[in-house]
Amino acid sequence: MHILPELPYALDALVPFVSSETLAAHHGKHHKAYVDKTNQLATKAALAELRLEDIVRRAHSTGDIPLFNNAAQAWNHAFFWQCMRPPEKAGPASGLLRAINQAFGSLQGLRTAFVETGVSHFGSGWNWIVAGPEGLKVVSTHDADDLLIRDGVTPLLVCDLWEHAYYLDYKNERQRFLERWFDNLANWDFADAQWAVVDAEGPGFRYPLPAAAAA
Repeated sequence: MHILPELPYALDALVPFVSSETLAAHHGKHHKAYVDKTNQLATKAALAELRLEDIVRRAHSTGDIPLFNNAAQAWNHAFFWQCMRPPEKAGPASGLLRAINQAFGSLQGLRTAFVETGVSHFGSGWNWIVAGPEGLKVVSTHDADDLLIRDGVTPLLVCDLWEHAYYLDYKNERQRFLERWFDNLANWDFADAQWAVVDAEGPGFRYPLPAAAAA
C-alpha cells in the first residue's frame, strides 16, 4: 500500500510563514485522506502495486476520475512538501538562475509572474514553476490536476492554492501567502535538483514505492 510520506521538517519549522496547526492538518488529515482513498480505489482497480505516478497516468488514460483525483492529490502534496524548507534567504543556483533571467528578466520577474498567476487562479488548485519545450513558465492547474500527464514538462516548484493550505494563517489573503511563500519558504535546492534532470531526462522527484514493492 502507498504510504503517507513523512514531512522533511518539523511541524513548527515553517513558522511564522506556515503555522504548525496548518501543517499538521494539511499533512496529517488532508494528505492522509488522499493516500487512504488512493489505496482503496487502486486496490479495487488492481493497480495498488504500481508506482503512484503510473497510477495517476493510468487513471487519467482510462477516465477513472475518482482514482485520478485522489492519486494526483497524493502526489501533488508529496511534491509540495519538498518545495518548502525552513526560512532561508537562499536563491537558485547559477544554471537555473540563468534560465530564470532569460524567461522572466530576473528572479523578481519570476516572483511577479508567480504571485500574479496564483492570485488570478479561480478556485482551488496548484501554482507551478515548470520547465518545458518553451523554457521556464508559471502555470496553474485546477483541483487535482497535475503535470504527470503532460509530456515534456518538468515541475520545479509548486505552491498549494487550496484554502486549507493557508486559510488558518492568512484568511482570504492568498496574495500575501504567495508572496511570503516565495520569499521565505521556496526550496531552491529542490528546484535546482529538478532542473538538473531536465536535460538528462531523468525521473526527478518520485513518490515513495508502495510498501509491498519497497519490501
